[in-house]
Amino acid sequence: MREYLLYINGEFVQSASKRTFESINPFDRQVVARVALAGEEDARRAAASARKAFDEGPWRSFSGEQRSALIKAVADKINERKNDLEMLEVEDSGSTIRKAKEDIYLSARAMAYFSKLAATNLTEPIEGLSKPGFSQNFILREPAGVVAAITPWNFPLKMAVWKLGPALAAGNSVVLKPSELSPVTAMELAAIIHEVGFPPGVVNIIPGLGVPCGEELVKSPMVDKVSFTGSTAVGRRVMALAASTLKKCTLECGGKSANIVLDDADMELAVDGALYAIFYHQGQCCEAGTRLFLPEKIHDEFLGKVAEKTRKIRLGDPKDPKTDMGPLISEQQRDRVMGYVASGLKEGAAVVTGGKVPEAPELKRGFFVEPTIFSGVGNSMKIAQEEIFGPVLSVIRYKTVESGRATRKKRWPWPAGSEPGPSGSTSGT
Repeated sequence: MREYLLYINGEFVQSASKRTFESINPFDRQVVARVALAGEEDARRAAASARKAFDEGPWRSFSGEQRSALIKAVADKINERKNDLEMLEVEDSGSTIRKAKEDIYLSARAMAYFSKLAATNLTEPIEGLSKPGFSQNFILREPAGVVAAITPWNFPLKMAVWKLGPALAAGNSVVLKPSELSPVTAMELAAIIHEVGFPPGVVNIIPGLGVPCGEELVKSPMVDKVSFTGSTAVGRRVMALAASTLKKCTLECGGKSANIVLDDADMELAVDGALYAIFYHQGQCCEAGTRLFLPEKIHDEFLGKVAEKTRKIRLGDPKDPKTDMGPLISEQQRDRVMGYVASGLKEGAAVVTGGKVPEAPELKRGFFVEPTIFSGVGNSMKIAQEEIFGPVLSVIRYKTVESGRATRKKRWPWPAGSEPGPSGSTSGT
């Protein structure tokens, strides 16, 4: 079992409360790591450290080439440690090893890209719009200041890189709060950042709960910008708290993506696409194709092919390369998904395949849900309207493209306890 401290001002430190939490493997419920739990005081310390690093430290005054070199060193270290990081991602988040390999590769690749961006001249000349005369007009891009970056549990390292990379390339200092459900690779990233020699305070990484740690960051007067990925409900809360100090906000919240098949589609290609869209990472993706619209002309044949292939999906140990689908992130998330399955049945949809917690002995300890397909789904049903964030596909029949332009039933604000997205509740800030 690994142990991690908070990373604040270039040092690994205990939380002010000395409290810790355990990160659990969703497959076998074994403890992956014991992690220091950041609270309000730690969030204030991290924000103050980032503030000082931005206002007084060298990072902002570094040349683009200097920032680029350090960011590139992080990318290189991720590549060097890819095998270890892949296994940690599997153990901590329930990701299959196939997905983890892709995520770690893309994390290194993204960091390398941002290193190039850091060395790019971002001043852009533009045409003047005022009176003719002697003038030079241009867009000058400058760092925002201190960025609070809040990431979800479904793509732990990749989301951390996507937030840290561009912020650092532009010259900002950052406080990253990874999800308490999958903090391990973010804390390994802290070790890498420390090893390559970032100036103290430029990057601070503090895993903690949304309340109080996340909220303290969002409302802090020392923070200039918030970048949040998570549920719609928590996104609204983030925006409201940030408004008090007129912070810039970037919010990437939940979705309910529609996968629309036309009657002249390449059926085999579309079937495979529909399967990938919903069952990739157990459906725990904000862009998952959770609604499948099928025209009457090919509905039954298409649905039959999708169901046949779904029944062949292999659930199992995510470390096994033969496993197609691993567990959900937590028992709470599994129960939430099964609540949506019950709702679909209650509202009159039919389960074509799946719909249960698997009973196989080798899966008993994991937070598994069978890959599930509902047919006979109406647009007004809860499973057609709300983000499930699990392996549940709602198949909706339509007659013509024009007939599909039905008015979406309004479910806003989201009912309590059914908030969409990886955070799952207001504690996910």
